[in-house]
Amino acid sequence: MKSITIKGSQRESVGKVSTKALRNAGKVPCVLYGGDKPMHFSADELAFRHLVYTPNAHTVVIELEDGQTFEAVLQDIQFHPVSDKILHIDFYQLFKDKPVTMNIPIRLEGNSPGVRNGGRLLFRKRKLAIKALPDLLPDFITIDISKLRIGGTIAVETLLNDDYAILHPDSTAVVQVKASRTSVDDEEEEETEGAEGTEAAAEGAEAPAAEATE
Repeated sequence: MKSITIKGSQRESVGKVSTKALRNAGKVPCVLYGGDKPMHFSADELAFRHLVYTPNAHTVVIELEDGQTFEAVLQDIQFHPVSDKILHIDFYQLFKDKPVTMNIPIRLEGNSPGVRNGGRLLFRKRKLAIKALPDLLPDFITIDISKLRIGGTIAVETLLNDDYAILHPDSTAVVQVKASRTSVDDEEEEETEGAEGTEAAAEGAEAPAAEATE
């Protein structure tokens, strides 16, 4: 999985006054969990733009001014209810031998025949919570919808993988194609295409005979 580097400074004071001062200075108070004890630090708000304002999933390398470096994942984030500015971020430290839980985005590939026939594509789960060792975390999970017909569903049970565990019931629908008022039944469409192909073949067979008669 791709990683983003966040450069910050360890916080000596964690009271309300110092926290307010950090925010007024354009910095975000953060806490790193998972180690022997929580580690408090801060970083410029702009440093988080590629981590927070993106549909992609990333791990994080936290580099502190004193030379300490930590690998982590974003665990929780708080926004101001009015301005939508970042108020606080929690991170969880990564260890190569300890599984971690993350929400991984779903990417669809291919063209669904059900959608081509007028069906509605319902993207039920755009992210899935998975648990894996840090080195096995995927950037995204790809789903091929090239065989998804009207009434069809792709569920979690079809996405099971040895590299990670998906933390949703196997029956959870991820993507579906539902019928709409303008949709054509897949079987009907196939029959129509087959009939058109037969007619075209017949016309092709008759043409030489007509030319010979002339």
